[in-house]
Amino acid sequence: LIVLDLMLPGKDGIQVFKEVRKDPRTRTTPVIMLTAKAQTADRIKGLEEGADDYVTKPFSPKELVLRVKAVLKRSHMVNAGESGRLTSGDFMLDKENLKLFLAGEQVDLTVTEFKLLALLMERTGHPQDRDDLLREVWGYSDQIYTRTLDTHVKRLREKLGRHADAIRTVRGVGYEFRAEGSGSGGDGDADADVDAEASAES
Repeated sequence: LIVLDLMLPGKDGIQVFKEVRKDPRTRTTPVIMLTAKAQTADRIKGLEEGADDYVTKPFSPKELVLRVKAVLKRSHMVNAGESGRLTSGDFMLDKENLKLFLAGEQVDLTVTEFKLLALLMERTGHPQDRDDLLREVWGYSDQIYTRTLDTHVKRLREKLGRHADAIRTVRGVGYEFRAEGSGSGGDGDADADVDAEASAES
């Protein structure tokens, strides 16, 4: 796990974070952002960038330790919760190695993106409430973090490419994974709703 202070000398911490995510050695490593910026907008921005948690100064060492343990626990649950593989249509999740394969080709995901997709796939065909997704993936259930969820879903869809329609927006509820939508083009109207809502949230 990486604890990254955003107020770094000579380089912006967000830029460092992006470099961490591009490096194959640290692409899936959990990251906790640490900063003196305590405004809600700053916190949301950090989470939207893909951080696993965000701690503001001043903080107690005990709080940081608890946050680290919580993030490591969530990461471990993704890695070892249900060993083996999870398959659905063209999707195959390798839980042991945190890898996604689409029609046999690997797609790089962050730990957070992987957990979000795994959660949706495990509950295929069952719409998932936004609050439940926020609580189970990020540990938050406050509506102010809804945009964080929507941003991650949008990025996940971009990585899924032609399979993006497998993640459907359920208006007034949240999101749902449908295996039959994988790579098939899906329902044109549904896809338009998905794109419109994703654009509105960005």
